[in-house]
Amino acid sequence: MSSGVSAPIGGTVDPRFEVVRDAFRENFAARDEVGAALNVVIDGVQVVDLWGGWRDSAHERPWQHDTLVNVFSVGKAVVATCVAQLVARGVLSFEQPVAHVWPEFAAGGKSHITVRQLLSHQAGLPAVRQDLPAGATFDWERMCQVLAEHEPWWEPGTAHGYHVNTFGILVGELVRRATGKTLGTMVRHEISGPLGADFFIGVLPAELSRIAEFIGMDRVAPSAPDGGPGTMTDDRLMERQAYFNPPEFSGAGAVNTEQWRRAELPSTNGHASARGIARIFEALVGSELVAPAVLAEAVTEQVYGQDLILHRPSRFGIGFQLTQAERQLGPDPGSYGHFGAGGSLGFCDPVAKLAFGYAINTMGPRWQNPRNRALIDACYECL
Repeated sequence: MSSGVSAPIGGTVDPRFEVVRDAFRENFAARDEVGAALNVVIDGVQVVDLWGGWRDSAHERPWQHDTLVNVFSVGKAVVATCVAQLVARGVLSFEQPVAHVWPEFAAGGKSHITVRQLLSHQAGLPAVRQDLPAGATFDWERMCQVLAEHEPWWEPGTAHGYHVNTFGILVGELVRRATGKTLGTMVRHEISGPLGADFFIGVLPAELSRIAEFIGMDRVAPSAPDGGPGTMTDDRLMERQAYFNPPEFSGAGAVNTEQWRRAELPSTNGHASARGIARIFEALVGSELVAPAVLAEAVTEQVYGQDLILHRPSRFGIGFQLTQAERQLGPDPGSYGHFGAGGSLGFCDPVAKLAFGYAINTMGPRWQNPRNRALIDACYECL
């Protein structure tokens, strides 16, 4: 419920980017924004650093410059960065079968699935067919075992479908087997720590007080026809299970709990500030994190076309979402990054040397989001 007080807005913009501040304000006035922050860096210079609104649905706690919030799939780009770092060091290769590192993964006809296919959503493992109980999301060993034993929903490499939630478990276990470290640990030690960037996969206890409530994450699993999953078509079952098996897989009913915030769920529960997101993408565009040749391969198109989970065109590199005509990150064709559920976004544009971080706490349209679209358009208007 609104307190009746207009949203407080803080921060600064370069004088050339006042139109971005206007768009940011308009999101609160006309596009149902509750709390958000935006940070934009161009060629190493911060040109936008804004925050505003509220950290809670009661509109009692103002958003701060260092507020953290669940940014959902923005974390997939950070996961992809970790893998690219390991490839650059020779620990992994994109052509390597996953089973060479994780032998149990070879079950169910998956021995030939490569790291490249796994990260570009071609592995055919977007969902678990058997119903899992509530709470299984937080049982890493169980989820890895179930996925390792699972047969692909389609022939790997012949199609792609967004691995909404399984992506983080699959890639996380690949990284753990290759390095002995969890993804959350690698992010802290190899990315966010060295960069001084607020980005966590598994929030540390000392940081929990900075997290904003996420509002509107209350989707429940759609009912099956006649009341039973066994009556669903295979395609519909696959889509349903991708989002809702286990029941809290996408965060519904769990996103504001301490258990969710402290767990390492790399597909879904990255927590960050806008500054932290932008700092990571600034480091990517500036070749601070990954050797240029490896990064160039990671952001080269691997798949583009009809997505079997999203039921619309999607375009991916090796873990990174790539700009596409149907959902542009900006006008330059080489832009890459990742959207998060509700509208959060991190991306960079190597041509403009631009890094963009946007963090929000209110669920919005998942495909064409008017809030992030207004900010992207305003930003490029200023260039």
